[in-house]
Amino acid sequence: MTTERKERRGFASMSPEKQREIASKGGRAAHEKGTAHEWTADEARLAGRKGGQVSRGGRGRLITSEPTTPPTTEGDIQ
Repeated sequence: MTTERKERRGFASMSPEKQREIASKGGRAAHEKGTAHEWTADEARLAGRKGGQVSRGGRGRLITSEPTTPPTTEGDIQ
């Protein structure tokens, strides 16, 4: 087993500026064609929340809270 790094090829070998330029052209073309996805505010919010959860490595996951009631002890009157 060798630990040699593979040479970057294709799109990955381009500079970030060149990648951005090509991606931008694709985005414009999709909008002109009418096949681009238009995000609603709710979709964007949900996607951002999911991305934030993933970037924290699973910490801080969204937990849906259920209505809570104060803890009771045996002597409490209900």
